[in-house]
Amino acid sequence: MKNDLRQRRETDGSSQADLAAAVDVTRQTINAIERDRYDPSIELAFKLAAHFDCRIEELFEPELDGAGRNQEG
Repeated sequence: MKNDLRQRRETDGSSQADLAAAVDVTRQTINAIERDRYDPSIELAFKLAAHFDCRIEELFEPELDGAGRNQEG
């Protein structure tokens, strides 16, 4: 899932450790999300969106790989 977490965090002037503490996860979790190596739980996605005062859809962009599309045949 693509995200702009790193850009928002840097604009905010926060370190990965600062953000991790604010949403109650490890710095490694924030690093993994920023590097697109880990998709956050829905609960964590909500916490991150609340922290940055935005909607989840503004922070994360799912890569659907055709899911949700009508497929014929």
